[in-house]
Amino acid sequence: MIALTGGVAAGKSAVARGFEALGIHVYDADVAARDVVTPNSAALAEIEFTFGAEVLQADGSLDRRALRERVFADADARRQLEQIIHPRVRAWLRRRVGMDRGAYCILAIPLLVENRDQYDWVDRVLLVDAPEAARTQRLMTRDGVSRKHAGQMLAAQSTRAQRLAIADDVIVNDGEETALDAQVAALHARYLQLATAKMPPPTRPR
Repeated sequence: MIALTGGVAAGKSAVARGFEALGIHVYDADVAARDVVTPNSAALAEIEFTFGAEVLQADGSLDRRALRERVFADADARRQLEQIIHPRVRAWLRRRVGMDRGAYCILAIPLLVENRDQYDWVDRVLLVDAPEAARTQRLMTRDGVSRKHAGQMLAAQSTRAQRLAIADDVIVNDGEETALDAQVAALHARYLQLATAKMPPPTRPR
């Protein structure tokens, strides 16, 4: 399995869509993080116990904005939240991998650098890399934030050097989204070769 990562606004979603168009299943850690905190889940109950009922909405679901505000400037609170969410996200992803019957699959994990030791079971790491200037402009356009706020969002994440240090493969996203297709197709062919090489030889008929 391939772990797909990259900084905010690097283009991970576009790359993931490219692999999906080629028939590869993509399992997203962000989707997992939402799925594990649905109403009546054990994770949501633990979040309420830890942070109080003010992080819940009137219908009992998680108030994500209130929770973000609660942990944004509090490192201890953020670590508490991660201890609740991250193990469940990893378990969610491993279940999907276990059920996947494709030649290989993709795990989209934005915070892979920060949690690399918890994902030592992935086969390769694919990094989507993009210049800081391009990422800043994409954030300003996509999220409607100021250049200063966009810079703060980039600074809050791992550095480009840290991401490159764990990458086995790199897709450079410094232009139009359509330019990613050739890079995705080339890696897809490579991953199919690697997956085939790992498969046991067919059993000879007796």
